[in-house]
Amino acid sequence: MAFAIVTDSSCNLTEEIIDQFDLHILPLTFMVDGEEYHSYLKGEKTDLSQFYRMMREGKVITTSLPNLKESRELIEGLLKDGQDVLYLGFSSGLSGTFQAIDLILAELAAAYPERTVMSVDTLAASGGEGLLVWYAANKRAEGAGIQEVHDWVEANKLHLAHWFTVDDLMFLFRGGRVSRTSAWAGTLLNIKPVMHVDDEGHLIPLEKVRGRKKALKALVDHMAQTANAPVDAQTVFITHGDCLEDAEYVAELVRERFGVKDIMINWVDPVIGAHSGPGTMALFFLASER
Repeated sequence: MAFAIVTDSSCNLTEEIIDQFDLHILPLTFMVDGEEYHSYLKGEKTDLSQFYRMMREGKVITTSLPNLKESRELIEGLLKDGQDVLYLGFSSGLSGTFQAIDLILAELAAAYPERTVMSVDTLAASGGEGLLVWYAANKRAEGAGIQEVHDWVEANKLHLAHWFTVDDLMFLFRGGRVSRTSAWAGTLLNIKPVMHVDDEGHLIPLEKVRGRKKALKALVDHMAQTANAPVDAQTVFITHGDCLEDAEYVAELVRERFGVKDIMINWVDPVIGAHSGPGTMALFFLASER
C-alpha cells in the first residue's frame, strides 16, 4: 500500500531529491528583524547567499517551529487521499518540532483509524536527517512497506554520523552553544571547534583545532575512524553555510581518501544556519557509531 514520507525543511535536501521521491516538507520558520519567512517553499529557489549576507551584517534572526495549522492540513490531506504517513522528524535534542508534529499525528491517527500513521525522531539534523530520509525514500522505491522503512530508520539512526565545524564562534555563542569567553578566545587564537550530533540528538563540541583547513580535514579524519565499510559504496552528504568552495574541498578529500563517488552537496537551511552561522561545514555518512 502506498505511503507518504513527510519530513522537515531542516533535512536540507535538494529540490531534485524532493521531487524525485515525492517527499512532503514541513517548512520551519525564521524571522529577520521581526518579519517571518518560511525556510522552504515548494518549487521556489531561495537565495541563501542573501540570508547569510544578512547574518554577516548583524541582522537579528530568530527561528520557530513549522506553522502547526498548515502542517496539520498537509498531513490530513495525505490521509484523506488514502495514503498512510511516515514522519521523519528533526532531532528533539535541537528543536521542539518533532514533539509538536507528533502530537498532531496522534490526533490524526485517532481520527483516521483506517490509516497507518508512524513517526521517527531521527535525532538528526541538516544532511544527517536528509540522508536518513534519502535512505528511507530509496527503500520505499524498492518496494518496502511503511513498517519496514520505519524499523530501518529506527535501527540505523544512531549510525548516521554528523561532523560539523564553524568559521565564527560568535554565532555559536549567540545560539547558546559556547560561552562568551570561549567564543572570544577562540576567535583571537583562530580556534575552530569540531563537533558532532550525539545519540541524544544534541550538538556537542568534541575537539578544537587551529585553523580552518585543519578543521575541515578533521571532519574527514573522523570519517576514517568510524565509517561503515565498504566506504567507497556509500552515499555521502555535505552541507554548507555559504562556503561552497570549502564544501567542494571536503568532497575532494573524501573522494581521494575513500574512493567515494556519490557525494551530494547542499546548503544549510536558514533555521539551522541562524544558529551555526556563515561558514558552517558538515559531513554525513553511515558509521559504526555517531
